Amino acid sequence: MDKLGKMRVYVAVADTGSFTAAAQLLGSTTAQASRAVSDLELHLRSRLLNRSTRRVALTEVGARYLEQCREILDRVDIAEAQAANAKALPRGVLRLHAPSSFGQYYVIPALAKYCEKYPDVRVDLTLSQHAPDIVDGGFDVSMYVTHSPLPDSAMVAAKLCSVPTVLCAAPSYLASAGSPETLADLQKHSCLQLLTSFFASDKWIFSAAQGTEVFDVPLAKLRVSSAEALAIALREGMGIAPLPLLTALSFLRSGELVRVMPTYSMQSSTVYALYASREYLDAKIATWITCLREHIAASLLAGESATKIAASELGVSGQ
Repeated sequence: MDKLGKMRVYVAVADTGSFTAAAQLLGSTTAQASRAVSDLELHLRSRLLNRSTRRVALTEVGARYLEQCREILDRVDIAEAQAANAKALPRGVLRLHAPSSFGQYYVIPALAKYCEKYPDVRVDLTLSQHAPDIVDGGFDVSMYVTHSPLPDSAMVAAKLCSVPTVLCAAPSYLASAGSPETLADLQKHSCLQLLTSFFASDKWIFSAAQGTEVFDVPLAKLRVSSAEALAIALREGMGIAPLPLLTALSFLRSGELVRVMPTYSMQSSTVYALYASREYLDAKIATWITCLREHIAASLLAGESATKIAASELGVSGQ
C-alpha cells in the first residue's frame, strides 16, 4: 500500500476509533488496517496510536500528524477532482499558435465568442508563420495551413476546412494592365509571390476544363511572407497574385480586390488543428476546436456570394 493509502487508513482508524470499523469502511481487513498504521509508525519512528483490547487513542504526535494527513488528503482529492473535471469543464490557460493572417482574421474573432462562452478559460495566443513544436513550445493547439499532405507526426490532426486559393488583383491594376483570361496572358502581367511554408510561390497550379496546368511564375517585383501584406500590395495596384480565401475574403467583399481568371481553380489549402493526444482530451481543447470550426464554416459560407465559389468547393469539415 502506498503512503497516501496508509494515511487514509490512519485517518479512518482515528475517526472510527477502531481498526475493524476502519477496515469495513475502506473495504479491507482488520489485519491490513493494523499493518498500514504500523508501517507509518515505523517510517516516522513515532507512536501514533495507543492501543488496547477495546479502543485506540491518539498520542500527542498522532494528533498533530492526523491534522497534517487530513490537509494533505484534502489537497490530493481537490487536485484529482480538478483533473477529472478538466475533461468536462473548460478552465485554465489555453495556449494556442496560429499563422499570422489566419490568426488575425479568424482565430481572434472566434476567441471572442469562445471566451464569452467559457469565462473560466484564459488564452495565450502566439501568431507566427513558423509552425512550432507543440510539446516543446508548451502549446495546447497549433493551427496549421498547408496545400501538401501533413508530415508524419505523433500529433493528432483535426481537419477544420479546405480553403480555396483565388487569384486576385485590384480593379485599378486591371483597368490599366488588362484582365488576363489564359495562362499565356498571365505571363505578360506583374505577378507577385507569396512566400510561405504552405504555398509554392514559384509554380501556380491551375485546374480548368482542359485539365491541370502549371504556371511558372516570372521574376516578381515583390515577394512577401505574409498573405495579409500581399493583399495590401495587391490593393495598391502592384500586380496579380494568389491569396488564400481566408485572407482575400474581406477585400473581395469590399471590392478592393476582384477575382482574376474565375474559370480557373487554384490548389486549395487545408486548415488543421494539431494537438498532442486524443486520449483524455482536455475540455478546453475540444471546445476550442469545435468553436473555431463553426466560426470558419460560417465565415466561408457567408463569403460564397462575394467570391462566387460553390459551397461544396469550400470543403468545410464537420469531422
